[in-house]
Amino acid sequence: MENISTLSFIKAAGGLGIFLLGMIVMTDGLRSLAGDTIRNALMRFTKTPYSGALTGAIGTALLQSSSATTVAAVGFVGAGLMAFPEALGIIFGANIGTTVTGWLVAILGFKLDLSTVVLPFILLGMIAKLFFKGKISGFGYALAGFGLIFVGIVFLQNGMQGFEGMIDTNDFPPDSWGGRIKLVLMGMIVTIITQSSSAGVAATLTALYVHTITFEQAAVLIIGMDIGTTFTAVMASIGGTVNVRRTGFSHVVYNIFTGIMALFLVTPYTEFVQSLSETFIDTQAQIALVAFYSFFNLLGVLIILPFTKQFANLMMKLIPSNELYFTAKLDERLLKDPSLALEVARVSAQKEYIALLEHINFLLGDNKYGKEADLTLLQSSLDETQEYIDKIELQPKEISKWERMISLVHILDHLQRLHERCEEEAYRAKMVELSSDLHKERQLLTTTNQKIIDAFASKKFDFAIQYAQETEKTINNSMQDYRENIAHKIAKSEITIPEGTKQLEAVRWLSRVSTHIWRIVYYTEKMIIYTAK
Repeated sequence: MENISTLSFIKAAGGLGIFLLGMIVMTDGLRSLAGDTIRNALMRFTKTPYSGALTGAIGTALLQSSSATTVAAVGFVGAGLMAFPEALGIIFGANIGTTVTGWLVAILGFKLDLSTVVLPFILLGMIAKLFFKGKISGFGYALAGFGLIFVGIVFLQNGMQGFEGMIDTNDFPPDSWGGRIKLVLMGMIVTIITQSSSAGVAATLTALYVHTITFEQAAVLIIGMDIGTTFTAVMASIGGTVNVRRTGFSHVVYNIFTGIMALFLVTPYTEFVQSLSETFIDTQAQIALVAFYSFFNLLGVLIILPFTKQFANLMMKLIPSNELYFTAKLDERLLKDPSLALEVARVSAQKEYIALLEHINFLLGDNKYGKEADLTLLQSSLDETQEYIDKIELQPKEISKWERMISLVHILDHLQRLHERCEEEAYRAKMVELSSDLHKERQLLTTTNQKIIDAFASKKFDFAIQYAQETEKTINNSMQDYRENIAHKIAKSEITIPEGTKQLEAVRWLSRVSTHIWRIVYYTEKMIIYTAK
C-alpha cells in the first residue's frame, strides 16, 4: 500500500509539473504569436471600464495568462496611454478570462481521451519551433504546450486514482465556516506554491473526478486559489511605480471581495443546481465546478464595474503618489516589453519638454504662459530618462521599435541641449527680451511654445510640428538680416563691438532654441507614426 501511495504521489506530482510546463510553453507560444496584436487590441478597444473588462477577458482567454494581461494593463497606465479606471476594467475582465483554462480541462481533459491524440501535436509543435521562425514558430510552441497540458492531466488523473479510498473526505476540514476558511487558505497556498491558479484548478478538478474530495470542498478550494492569484500581483508591485502598486493592491482587494461573495454562494449554488437536476453534480461535477468558477467571477465583475471610478479613487487615496512628476512612469519592470518601455520614456521626455517650453517663455518675460522650472530637478529627470532608455534592449531587425528608439535618442539629445540654453545661457534670453528689434521674434516663439503645449495635450502632433517648423523657419530667415544690421551698426560705430557681440549671441540663442524646439517635435511625431505601425 505504501509503494502504491508513493507511486501515485510521484505520478500526481509529475503530472502537475507537466501541466505547469505545458501552460508556460503554450503561454509563451501564444504571446509570441499574438502578443503584440492582443496588446494593441486591449489599448484600442478599451475606452471605458466595461469595454476594458470585455477585452481583458478575451485577451486572457486567448493568451491563457491573466498575468500577461495584467502586466499589459499596468504598462498602459504607466505609459499614460490609459486611465487607471479603464485599466481596472482589464484587470477585472482577466479574472473571467482565466476561467477558460478550467473549461478546457473539464471538457477536453475528462470528457475526451486525448492522452494519445495530443502526442503528435507535441512533436509537430516542436518541429515548427525548431525549424521555423516568426508566427509558425510561435504557433508550434503553443501547440506543443497545448499537448503537454493534457499529458500532464493524464498523469495527474492516474496519480490521483491511487489515492481513491486512501484519502477520506472527512480528512479535510468540516463543512463549516471555520472549515471553509481553512480550505480557502489551503487553496491560496497551492496557488502561491505553483504560481498558477490554472494548475491548482486542474488538480482540484482531478481530485473531484476521482471522488477524493466533495463538490463543496472543491468549490471552496477554487475560491482560495482565485484569491491566491493576487500573490503574484503583490510581488510584482514591490518596488514598482505608484500605478504598479495601485494595480497590484486593487487586484488583491477585488479578489478578496469576490472570494467572500463566492463563499456565501457555495451552498445556494449547490442547492440551485440540485433543484434543476438531482444527479448533475454527481455525474457532471467538473462542469458544475467550472461553471461555479466562472459564475462568481462574472458576478463580481458585474457588481464592481458600475463603481470602477469610486474604486479607483479609493486606491488612489490609499496609495498616494509621492514620485517625481517627470519620471514617475519609468518602471524598470516594463523593460521586459520594449514597446511599452519606449512609450513611457517618450511620455517622460514629453513632460520634460513641456516644462522647458514653459521655462523658455518665463525667461522671455511671458507673464501669461511662462512658468519657471526647477532646472536642477529637470536635469536629474533628463538624466534618469536617459539611463532608462539605455536599459531598453532592441535589435535592428525590429524596425518599428528601432526607429522609435533612434527618434527617442534624438529627442533626449535636443532636450539636453535645450536645457543648457536655459541654464547656462539664460542671460542671452534676457537680452532677447530687452531687445526691441527682436520683439516680433520673441512674441512669435512664446506664442508657438504655448500652441505646441496645447497640441501635445490634445495629441495633435501634426499641428505641433507645423507650428514649430514655421516658427523655426521664420526666425532663422529673419536672423540673417538682423546679423547684417548689427554688423552695419558696429561698422558705423553706432554700437560698440562688445555690445554688438552680445546682440549676436542673443540672436544665436533664439535661432538655436527654435531649432531644438522644432526638432524635438519632429522626432516625437516620428515616434508616434512608428508606434502606430
